[in-house]
Amino acid sequence: MRVGICDSNQMPDSEGRAAERIWRAMPAGTREALARGLPSADLRTLLIAVARTRAGQVTPADVMRRWQHDRFVRPAASDPRRVTAVEARLWQLLPAEFAGVELSPVTPLGTCATVAPVSQNRVVTTVRTTEVVSDSTNALAVEAAARRRDQPKDGHCHLACCHRVLRAQVFGPGSAPHFRLFALVSSARDSGSGRTEASMLTRHLAYWLEVLETLIPHRQPRIELSVFDDQVLAERLADTVRPGLAARTAECTAERAAFLVDRPERIRGRGYYTGFALRITADQGEAELGDGGLTTWTAQLTHDFKERCLVSCIATERLTALA
Repeated sequence: MRVGICDSNQMPDSEGRAAERIWRAMPAGTREALARGLPSADLRTLLIAVARTRAGQVTPADVMRRWQHDRFVRPAASDPRRVTAVEARLWQLLPAEFAGVELSPVTPLGTCATVAPVSQNRVVTTVRTTEVVSDSTNALAVEAAARRRDQPKDGHCHLACCHRVLRAQVFGPGSAPHFRLFALVSSARDSGSGRTEASMLTRHLAYWLEVLETLIPHRQPRIELSVFDDQVLAERLADTVRPGLAARTAECTAERAAFLVDRPERIRGRGYYTGFALRITADQGEAELGDGGLTTWTAQLTHDFKERCLVSCIATERLTALA
């Protein structure tokens, strides 16, 4: 399982070929009508009617068969009592400046693909012009953008949520398509010289450092920091973020300082994240727990290119397994 969805956005060749085969078998004009011709409301009505007809043909035996074999509907393997306890601790550690948000299970169609280079093929789409939340940081960024529009230019927004996400791509043996993420999103207007980015980075990193030191200090946790071709951000990381983290921690131990590791050679996430990315791991980097970085999402959503956005998250079920 990859915590982030900043991988390739290409549809697998087999699925692309299958889709083309189906389109060719349908009456001429069907593709144009369904994809672009019908008004959204009419298409929604049509798809709901089709779903209702198909649902009426389903038998209890069909439901049991799908329950056993459909990877999207199988329950998670984690113990909810343990996961809930860990998530409660995460909320307790969260600074008051972060407002908690309880997301809907669905978000507007195209939420991921609109702001990030992610194929809709990786998202579970509904027939009601919505999609199941596949990355809570995307949905949280939309909420942050909505709140920022009601704030003064020099305002800021820090949000947090804990949500189960569902992704359509196959992660590999033993990996589930749905899992819980504890996510942070911060958005504020650029104040020049990387100061806004540095302030948000200090907030997020300070929180994740405390989480790691509190819950899994024995699992050799670390946060890998990668700057993507941005000298200003590299300077702020050295002269502002790291000193700021030390200042925020009354007992800044050598062990905590060792949690931060520079990874300038990182390639994954370039183009998805802008200027900076982070990766949260344990067990000498073997266990990936979380991901994040600077994005243009709230800038796109507010139509303000000066808006800066930082997202980060951790998979709580993976964290629970190591705690």
